[in-house]
Amino acid sequence: MFFGEYKHTLDEKGRIAIPAKFRNMLGEGAVVTRGLDNCLFLYSQAAWEKQAEKMANLPPEKEKVRSYTRFMFSGAMEVEFDSQGRINLPEYLRTFAALKKKAIVAGLFDRLEIWDEEAWEAYKKVAEGSSAEIAESLAS
Repeated sequence: MFFGEYKHTLDEKGRIAIPAKFRNMLGEGAVVTRGLDNCLFLYSQAAWEKQAEKMANLPPEKEKVRSYTRFMFSGAMEVEFDSQGRINLPEYLRTFAALKKKAIVAGLFDRLEIWDEEAWEAYKKVAEGSSAEIAESLAS
């Protein structure tokens, strides 16, 4: 299970280092794609295959299923780690997530999320301000 929050810097080529703790859990390679809330999702191959299986079992006749499947899969790309533990994020994904120089890599159960640092801080501020309300709504 992925958890924790780490600050990293994107280099001029769009590469970002993935913490060693997470690299060990991801294995040889991973899949990066558009995520929700304008971040990127990074899955291990096994977790990505589970996602694909879930989506393949949804009814394609439903417009929202088609839209979500297109959103996730058309933006997906396999990535490998270089000798310094970095992955290369393609420009279209960096643009989608508005990634600048400073980024956050956050662990969330079966995936990592990659956020622009400013966007992450803004999101976190709102979420932390309403955490009790969110927890209560999830309990019911």
